[in-house]
Amino acid sequence: MAAKPAQPAPALDVPLSAGGRFDLAEQRPETFTVVVFYRGLHCPICKTYLQELSAKWQAFTDRGCKLVAVSCDDADRAAESRREWQLGDLPVAYGLTIEAARDWGLFISKAIKDGEPAQFCEPALFLVRPDGTLYMASIASMPFARPKIDEVLSAISFVTEKDYPPRGDA
Repeated sequence: MAAKPAQPAPALDVPLSAGGRFDLAEQRPETFTVVVFYRGLHCPICKTYLQELSAKWQAFTDRGCKLVAVSCDDADRAAESRREWQLGDLPVAYGLTIEAARDWGLFISKAIKDGEPAQFCEPALFLVRPDGTLYMASIASMPFARPKIDEVLSAISFVTEKDYPPRGDA
């Protein structure tokens, strides 16, 4: 079962396509670490979503956020996504295991066409507080209907200005 808001977020320690590692436990954002799980190189909707996220990277940074996009892809596929999709400064992590994806409560799909990995996670977006507790989760079972980036930015501004508490923790 995935963590509930106001509870510790699951561990996340994955390699980055540009080198180094992303370890959620080591992140110290002013407001939130924004963790975006994406399906992988095979997903055109992920491409569009991550390109928009990359284009808004500075807006997230200005709000005190750290960002990372994570998939179950291997190093080569993640590097190709980063390069072909022109993701700029957006950190792209890879090598998420199916077990770790399940720890986050992500839905897992099996390949249904050529070019898809045997198994991969479906998309999700999480906001994690600087203390490592989960603030918000949006988990999808399909590639469609993801949180709109501008709405996430507006929400971050609102919750930080109003000190709005996490919801869904009961």
